[in-house]
Amino acid sequence: MDWAGWALFGLIATTTLTAVMIAAQLAGLTRLDLPLVLGTLVTEDPDRARAAGFFIHLAVGQGFALGYAATFALLHRATWWLGALLGTLHVAVALTVLLPLLPGIHPRMASHRAGPSSTAALEPPGLFALNYGLQTPAVAIIAHIVYGTVLGLLLQAR
Repeated sequence: MDWAGWALFGLIATTTLTAVMIAAQLAGLTRLDLPLVLGTLVTEDPDRARAAGFFIHLAVGQGFALGYAATFALLHRATWWLGALLGTLHVAVALTVLLPLLPGIHPRMASHRAGPSSTAALEPPGLFALNYGLQTPAVAIIAHIVYGTVLGLLLQAR
C-alpha cells in the first residue's frame, strides 16, 4: 500500500465529495451545507464558518482516507468497487449515527429534545438527514460512493 499516497489521494477524494455535495445543494437537491454545519462548530459568522468548515471537512476526510487505506492494506487490494462498498458503509454510519448525534455537541444547532435555543441557528439533520430535504440521503450516498471509488482507483493505481 502506498502510505504516502493516501494523504494526497484523501485530499482529492474529500474535495470531490465536497464538490458533489455543494453542487447538489446549488442545484436545489439538498439543503445540507456540510462546510456551514461543520464551520459553525467554531464560529457564528456564516462566511467564516463555510471556510473553516471546508478545512474541517478536509481534515475529517483525511482521517477516513487513512481508514480506507488501512482497510485496503489489510485486504491486500484496492479496487474501485471495494472503495464504493466502503463508501456505502461510511455513509450509512454518517446518516444513521453521526449526523443524528450532531445536535448533542453542536453549539449552534437546535435539538428535537431541547428545542431551539437563542443560539441555535441550524436545524438538526435528523435520521438520514431528511430534515435537509428528501433527496439528501441519495445525494449523500452518491457523494460517499464517489469518495470511496476515487480512493480505490487512486490507491489501486499506485
